[in-house]
Amino acid sequence: MSNGTILIADDDHRIVKIVSHSLEQEGYRVITAKNGEEAVQLATTMKPDLVIMDIMMPHLDGLEASQKIKMKVDVPIIILSAKDDVVDKIVGFKMGVDDYQTKPFSPAELALRVKAVLRRSKLVPEVKNKEVLEYPNFYIEYATRLVRIWGQEITLTAKEFDMLWLMASHPNQIFSRLQLLEQIWESHFEGDEDTVTVHIRRLRRKIERDAAKPELIKTVWGVGYKFEAAKE
Repeated sequence: MSNGTILIADDDHRIVKIVSHSLEQEGYRVITAKNGEEAVQLATTMKPDLVIMDIMMPHLDGLEASQKIKMKVDVPIIILSAKDDVVDKIVGFKMGVDDYQTKPFSPAELALRVKAVLRRSKLVPEVKNKEVLEYPNFYIEYATRLVRIWGQEITLTAKEFDMLWLMASHPNQIFSRLQLLEQIWESHFEGDEDTVTVHIRRLRRKIERDAAKPELIKTVWGVGYKFEAAKE
């Protein structure tokens, strides 16, 4: 029995062969694309359970292809890149990418990332004990990803929503940046904590009446962040 279908998009045939073999050994069905345009087409028509996307590809690069896929299909994406650049990672996460693997990599490590991302995307989050969170002037639905604050409907990226849902599910609980990395990205590397800072900043710009004076997501200096219910 297949554990799911994985789309691998990479113009390097050697990497495609190695990754395909590794994932097939783990029980996954693998389909492949040699460029970004083909990846978008296959992801839209085949609807795989997960996409592994190289950044540097002909016709359409991996980040652009990922953005197009995310607009059409709700599928988790792991980016492959030869660049170990935090800027590339932040750009990818801003666009809704679910994980980031730098080349060269171990096929076994990538397989573990695939399992973790699939588990996170398919299972109900541990913090989710109900479908709706509602506070004064604050309403959020998990199933529809609807967010309404102070009468305004807010559009969030996947990671922004997950972060808001996690924190709003535990009002007044302080989360460190490392804890948020572990909960939202299942990452344990302290060097990636800047990703959390960027997402908090972007989230505040969208949900706060004044991002410079946040009322919902408060900073606890030297510790982390916490959610406080919206006030009148």
